[in-house]
Order: sequence, then structure tokens, then C-alpha cells
Amino acid sequence: FDPVQKILAIGTQTGALRLFGRPGVECYCQHDSGAAVIQLQFLINEGALVSALADDTLHLWNLRQKRPAILHSLKFNRERITFCHLPFQSKWLYVGTERGNIHIVNVESFTLSGYVIMWNKLLIGFESGTVVLWDLKSKKADYRYTHDEAIHSVAWHHEGKQFICSHSDGTLTIWNVKSPTKPFQTITPHGKQLKDGKKPEPCKPILKVEYKTTRAGEPFIILSGGLSYDTVGRRPCLTVMHGKSTAVLEMDYSIVDFLTLCETPYPNDFQEPYAVVVLLEKDLVLIDLAQNGYPIFENPYPLTIHESPVTCCEYFADCPVDLIPALYSVGARQKRQGYSKKEWPISGGNWGVITQITLQVLYKLKTAKVFEKSRNKDDRPNTDIVDEDPYAIQIISWCPESRMLCIAGVSAHVIIYRFSKQEVTTEMLEVRLLYEINDVETPDGEQVPPVPTPGSNPQSIVPQSHPSTNNGDIMFCLLCRVKNSPLKQSPGYQIELVIQLVWVSGEPPQQITSLAINSAYGLVVFGNCNGIAMVDYLQKTVLLNLGTIELYGSNDPYRREPRSPRKTRQPSGDVKDNSFSRSRSSSVTSIDKESREAISALHFCETFTRKADTSPSPCLWVGTTLGTVLVIVLNLPPGGEQRLLQPVIVSPSGTILRLKGAILRMAFLDTTGSLVPPAHEPWREHYEDKDEKEKAKKRRPVSVSPSSSQEISENQYAVICSEKQAKVISLPSQNCIYKQNITETSFVLRGDIVSLNNSICLACFCANGHIMTFSLPSLRPLLDVYYLPLTNMRIARTFCFTNNGQALYLVSPTEIQRLTYSQETCENLQEMLGELFTLVETPEAPNRGFFKGLFGGGAQSLDREELFGESASGKASRSLAQHIPGPGGIEGVKGAASGVVGELARARLALDERGQKLGELEEKTAAMLYSADSFSKHAHEMMLKYKDKKWYQF
Repeated sequence: FDPVQKILAIGTQTGALRLFGRPGVECYCQHDSGAAVIQLQFLINEGALVSALADDTLHLWNLRQKRPAILHSLKFNRERITFCHLPFQSKWLYVGTERGNIHIVNVESFTLSGYVIMWNKLLIGFESGTVVLWDLKSKKADYRYTHDEAIHSVAWHHEGKQFICSHSDGTLTIWNVKSPTKPFQTITPHGKQLKDGKKPEPCKPILKVEYKTTRAGEPFIILSGGLSYDTVGRRPCLTVMHGKSTAVLEMDYSIVDFLTLCETPYPNDFQEPYAVVVLLEKDLVLIDLAQNGYPIFENPYPLTIHESPVTCCEYFADCPVDLIPALYSVGARQKRQGYSKKEWPISGGNWGVITQITLQVLYKLKTAKVFEKSRNKDDRPNTDIVDEDPYAIQIISWCPESRMLCIAGVSAHVIIYRFSKQEVTTEMLEVRLLYEINDVETPDGEQVPPVPTPGSNPQSIVPQSHPSTNNGDIMFCLLCRVKNSPLKQSPGYQIELVIQLVWVSGEPPQQITSLAINSAYGLVVFGNCNGIAMVDYLQKTVLLNLGTIELYGSNDPYRREPRSPRKTRQPSGDVKDNSFSRSRSSSVTSIDKESREAISALHFCETFTRKADTSPSPCLWVGTTLGTVLVIVLNLPPGGEQRLLQPVIVSPSGTILRLKGAILRMAFLDTTGSLVPPAHEPWREHYEDKDEKEKAKKRRPVSVSPSSSQEISENQYAVICSEKQAKVISLPSQNCIYKQNITETSFVLRGDIVSLNNSICLACFCANGHIMTFSLPSLRPLLDVYYLPLTNMRIARTFCFTNNGQALYLVSPTEIQRLTYSQETCENLQEMLGELFTLVETPEAPNRGFFKGLFGGGAQSLDREELFGESASGKASRSLAQHIPGPGGIEGVKGAASGVVGELARARLALDERGQKLGELEEKTAAMLYSADSFSKHAHEMMLKYKDKKWYQF
């Protein structure tokens, strides 16, 4: 932490640096080696940072530019770096190694000094329990302090007369500098005090301790670890000792490191601590030391998107203007109470022109609230389909205009949410879908998974048994049981309907692979590798529950026929349908390698469903993993009360289109090439009073897409993207007018139809790491760049595009990586970025006091060439470390010439000149005082000599 600039730096295990100023001013940079960052040291108020890595390298970063760059690197060849220390306003960096040696690095030139403190002469705490006070001038050890227990950390009192050590047995020892025989005081913060003067019981090691003083009160002793061994299962704790009080602050995750924020950057002044930064394994916590109870500050950084690993994400741009305020208003009520009332103390840097590159949490929704908690693990069916969280979200479908939200969970359940600003208490409505087990054979004799059969009354209770083809019984169960008691729902997203697929005889339903909701139609549809289901969430009825084969009817291109009635059990466990385990068929006419045909894409629209259509109508387009697109016609009743009373009629259209590879995305364009959005309802309060409801129904028009008013002459274009190719189909003729083979050797992981620079294009991310864009409707290649090799399934599962040339994916289970493929955004990026470094005047040094200056007390500056320079200490061995110029480019060269290093050198020169002048002034003052003292003594002696003599005796 830089206490003058007020910016914070965090290093990660993968060699990344996260730099934080005020909320909205953040920076992310990466070391090329990818080695873990073990320590960071700011050159306070100099706009520079030193990073030490686990691969024995040191790096000097220039922070005086919007994108930090490395100016110098130093590679140690013989010794491993374990600790670094850079005194305030010093250019000499102390580097400790595992051999116990201390090397001195000049941070201006980033070269080693010939001055080396060997392992047997240290001012450092050894793991063996020894501390040595080393005199830099005389190059020898003044004192040696020995303790029975290993030392984990050492901290000075600001006066330099005492220091504190933390030990492996959970004790703290405070030592007077000039009393090395035994500690001045021994403290066991969490140890049970035994009778008869016996030592307290040993505790867990205290990994770090800090010793901070205040002018007006007792010092603060802050430590991590040290809990007693009988506190099994207790969460990690930070302990704050202040006077006679000891506060134990529990953390949600393991403590990686902590740092105390103080009012002064000078180590030899009263520290006046006001906050503690605690870096946890998955979070960053700031504790307010100035307020009773030590509350935490509300964290404004999106360091972690969620407290649990993120399993799904979608990216929406150009949302309705009233949506974000609505989410923020209900989300603000979710904030926990008890936060510190002070401003966030990390406030360095300046904002950019716009702050669109930052993230802000608007609202949180927990899907687990709808289900009963399982009290016993035995209550859950034994399966691998659910890892640790049975409520994990796999797919999100959201309509920003109507604010309807639908999610599909890992336990084969679908939850529909409606947005309301009122608090309501409702009973849970549940729909259960039952699949009968049949055997189906492919042409080559291989079996395919069971297909679902049409469902009946959705409100009926699922029977406890059902006759099967082998005269046995099939038992039904659910992994997650919906609560049967009324549920109080706060303002925000409230549960409308829960849909569950039923387990049969201990065999799980297949996971949901696609999901779509449409607010204008009041329908939700989802599919898996067995088939498709459609539910009317307004009437709470099942409209469609068909196997994939039944969607084809007599037009099945694979001529699959049911086998003789023979019961075959499904394989138990989770059959994951991912892009890596599935083999790719080069031809859509062959299914030798592809035994399953899952529903992979769903799209509600108003378009031409058959070649003979004269006008568009509501329909659902369905895409499968075998590259087939089928069209289902929707006959919707009129709006108002009739919509709630008359049934929705669903029927196949017979239209079948074919592409290579699994279907990923579908969209529709009008004749001008503009995107035709799906029909949607505008949002309105669902729980308003009856009078307002009736008025809204009378004035509310039927919401349809713009294409509903088009005539036959105004054709549409269907854009279909699969894993291998993209096609543009003219409607209603269904002729393919444009086709583009996207990849032959790889496959597309994500394809989205997005708007960019007032036009529409198809954006694709391939498994080989390429990002590609194509114009629409002509499918002309616009961009093909290699961006990211596919290293894990998380990237494939979470990568998504959105409008304005932006995309994102999860770089870790809790972190989002956001990128742009828009030239316009790239050109404006510098203006969008904030500036971490700002010109701040360094605070005045503490007053040393008249008597300390007179008698030579207090700390003296040792930042001099006469100690560490080449003339005094010689050159360091070339084989010890290798200097590597940084890859900062032109900016780095400018920085080296006139930026950080140059200004640092000038600052050092000015500081030396100022120190020299102060030294000369001190010498002159001391000489004058000496002369005055001599004159006083001489006058006193004269007075004693002549006091008894009369004036006339002179």
C-alpha cells in the first residue's frame, strides 16, 4: 500500500498484479513468466512498484502511465528470494534470500551493490528463533536475541527502542534493543493461562504481527493466527489487541496477508493506524480501526463476482434505461447493515473520462430459497450429476424489457422469476415432467437414450409407481424438493413457477442443454438430450413434452425406429454433454459417432414458418446437436382475460433445415438488414390493484415484433450459426442465399448476432482460440484474430459476446475477463482508463526535536553512496544476478529517461542536497550552541573567582 498515493497492489499465484485506486480506477497487469508473486514494495509517492516472484526475479514497474510497464528486471541465479524491504525515501532495496544473506539493490539502476550482509550477521528474524541487530556502518552485529521458538515475523516500535516477534507456539515476545538476554514481555493472545505460574498451553503459529503506535493512547498489536489448538473448525481470525481489549475478527476464507494503513509514511513517527487491509484467499476485507467493534468497509471493487464459484454468465448491452435504476433500488435494500460509515480509504488516482469499464453489483438472487434444505445426506439420491451445489445455475434466459428471468439448474430444474417492487407472500407452484423409459435403436444397432413422452395434467401429483415394460415398478423421486409452505418474497425477482424433471428408479434426468423465455407469449421452453418441453407460465400448464425423434415425425432423416419392447437401464451418473467429450461428425448425414441428439438452441420469433406462408406468425425455432433446425408453430389466444382461459395450440410445421455441426444460435433480419427482436411485453407491476390492472389491460396493445405488419413481399432472413458453418436463409422461400464455412479443423464454441457500429454482424469464438466476425446478411469475413487458447471448460462454458464489440468470460471461478474487438472502443480506451498515479506532495518528515538534534539521538539517514555505492562496497558478482531491461517499449524508454527513474534520481539528488543543507545547519547550530555553552562556563568560572572580592579590589 502506498500511504501517500493511497493505492493498493495485490499479487496473485499466477503472476498477475491487481492495482486499486478509488472505485473505478483499477489496473490489471501480468508478469510474462506467470510465476507467483511473493511480495510487493511501493516506491512511496514515486509512481513505481517492485515485485518479487517465486522464480527468483525482481521487477520494477512504472505506474506513471495508464498501462503499467516493466522498466527493469533482475534475475537471481544462485539464491532464492524470500523477503524484500524498501525503506521510505530510500533507493536501496534490501533483498533477503533462503540462505540467510541480504543483498542490496539500487532501485534507480536496478543493479546489485557489492555490499552483502552474510547469513551469520543479520538484522532479521531466523526461523530458528534468532534475531540479530546489524550495524550498517560498522558492518557488524551489535546484539543477538535468542528465543526457543521459531520466528515468523518481526516488527519495530516506531522509536526504534523495541521490536516484537511472533513465534510458532502462538506467543509474542517484545524485546528492548539493549537487553538481548531475555524478552521484555511475553504474550500468548489466545493461550489458556494455567495456575501455579506455569506457561500457557501452546497455540497455533502467529504468522504475522504488526506493532503500530498512537500519540493519544495505547499501541495496536495486530496479528493473524495464534488460535488455540482446541478451536477445531473455527474460521480464520485476525486479532486486534489495543490496550486491555482483545478483538477476534473471524474471516470467511483463509488469511493470505494483511497490512495496516497508517496516517504517516514515516516509520519513525507515531503511526496512527486507521484501517487494516486483509487479503483472503477469495476476498479483500478492510477493517475500520477507528470505530467501536471494528466494522468492515463496504467493498466497492468487483474482486469476486460472487461468494461461490460462478457457473454461468450472460452479457446484456443497450438495456432499457429504467432497468438499471430499478435493479439498483431493490438491490440497495439487500445490503448488510453494520458497515463502517467512513469513506473507502483506498482513494488514489483519477477517474477516466467515462467509467464504463468498471463493474458494480446491482442485485443478488438466491435460487436455493425455493427448495427445502436436506437435513440428511442420505435423503439425496446418490449420483454424480450434482457436484457440491445442487442449486448451481447452468443457463440463464432473460428478457430485459419485461424483466422476466428464467434459469435452468444443475438438478434438472427450471425456475421462472417475475420482477416486482412490492413484497408478497406466495405459495410455490410446481410443475413436474415425467419421462417414460423406452429403447430406441439407431440404424447401426447402437442404442440412444430414452425419449420423453407427452405429459398430461401438470398439476397432478406424480404417482409413486408406474408399470414398466419388464413388469417391474419405477419409483419417482426429486433431488431438490420445493417448499410447500408460503414463501415471503422481498421486492425484486420473485418466483413465478418451478419446473422439475423427475428421477426414475434412482436414474437422473438428463441435464438441461437449452432454455428460452418469451414474455409476449407467456411461454418458456427447454430441452436436453432426450427432447423438448414447453410450459405456459401464465396458465401453469405443459404444452409440449416430446422426444427429439417425435419432433421430426415422418421426416426423420436418420430413420430411427423403436426396438422391441425391452427394458434397458440408463447408465447412472452424470452424462455430461460438452464440446470436448463429444466427437465431431464431418457430415450431417452420418451419426455413427453421434448417438445422442440434444436440443442445443431455441429461439422464439414471429416469422414465416412454411414456404407457402403469406404472413409471419409466432413460432419457435429449435436447433439440435446434429445440425437440424425445426420450426414449431404457436397459435396464441387474444390478450387479456382470454389469454388466461383459452389454450395455446402448439403444432410442428414440417419445416426442416440442415447445417454442419451442432446449432448454436439463430436470429432474424428484416429486408434492410436490421435485427428483428423477439416479441416482448413491457414491464408492469404484477401486483397492482384491480382498477389499475383493468386500465392497463384496456390501454395495453398486443406486443408483437415489427415483422408482424410486413407483407409477403417484405421477406425476412434467418441467420443460423452452427459449430462449423453459418447460413443465411431467405424466408418464406427457405432458400440459402449466403453460406460461410467458419472452421474445418476446429469448432465454434460461441456464436452471437450482435450490433456493432450501427450494423449487425456474427461474432464467433472458436476452440482453437480465434475470434472471428462476419458481416450480415452477406457473411463476409471482417475479423479473424488469435486471442486465447482454450485451456479449460470454464472458458468454453462462459464466453459470450454482446453489442458494441464487447465480450467476456470467466478467467477464474469468481473473476470476469472483459475484452473488446471494436476498433472504436480500442481507440477510446486510453480515455476510458483511469490514472493510478497523481502528483501528491510528500508529507513533512516528523520533527526530530531540539535535544535529539543537539545530542545526536534518533535515526540517521543511511541512504548514502558511501555505504552501498561501488566506491565503498565494490561491484557485485556478475554470476549472482542478471539484469534484464524491461519490455516497456517507447513508453518504458521515456520513463527510464525522464519518468520514474529519472525523476526518482532527481528527487534523490534534491533530498540529498536538502539533507546536506540540513546537516550543515545542524553543524552550525551545534557549533553556536557549543560556543554559547563555552562562554557560559567561562562566565560562571569568572563569577566564582571574583564573587567574594569587592569592586575596589580589582
